[in-house]
Amino acid sequence: MQFNLAIMLAALGITLLEMSEASAMGMALYADSKRIGAYGAVVLGVITVFIPTVVAGNYMALLPITYVRIASATLLLYFGIRLIRSARRSFRFQRLGPPTGGGKHEEPERGIMATGYSVGVVEAFEAAIVLIALFPQNFDSTGIGVIVGCLTVVVAAYVLRSQIRKVKQATVKTAVSSLLLSFALFWYIETVYAINDVFLIPMFAAFYLLVYSIATRGIPRKEKEPLAADS
Repeated sequence: MQFNLAIMLAALGITLLEMSEASAMGMALYADSKRIGAYGAVVLGVITVFIPTVVAGNYMALLPITYVRIASATLLLYFGIRLIRSARRSFRFQRLGPPTGGGKHEEPERGIMATGYSVGVVEAFEAAIVLIALFPQNFDSTGIGVIVGCLTVVVAAYVLRSQIRKVKQATVKTAVSSLLLSFALFWYIETVYAINDVFLIPMFAAFYLLVYSIATRGIPRKEKEPLAADS
């Protein structure tokens, strides 16, 4: 079959759009958990959908994406709220130091993996809805677009990975919680009304302010130590 540039660009565009969102979530989860498995969970979710998309093609359209979105949004909401408490503990540690009696360090590892997998599934599902219409038109051109898009996102995520490590844990948890809550609200809305992805930006900004306010409420800022006098 002859190569079709338009179909390749369409497949590339939808892959970049959806996989960049999944990658952003994977990067945030990795920054919070410091576990490479967070990326693996997102990738596994993507593979779970992309392989049947390539094999089954048009049958993917029969799967109830609405129910998938609701289940995933509920999962994101739960762990988003859970991370607010974790962010508050991190802010308290950052500003006041460790508790005198010692503290129990708790990281919702299983929750992070489940969240990453859920994100991968939903984002791949949304890409698959477009891809199943492109594969019958030109399988090779669609496949090239998907492969190039995925490779581009993977390289970008790897390059930015080291930069995220430098951000303080409390700030990372606030951002991750805000991101989870933003996606949760976005997918809840999408179950009843089609909404443009651009609305994720103001949603994230609003949730970040809300989560930061809750996480830092009542915790005094750490005062700067006075400069030592010259001897």
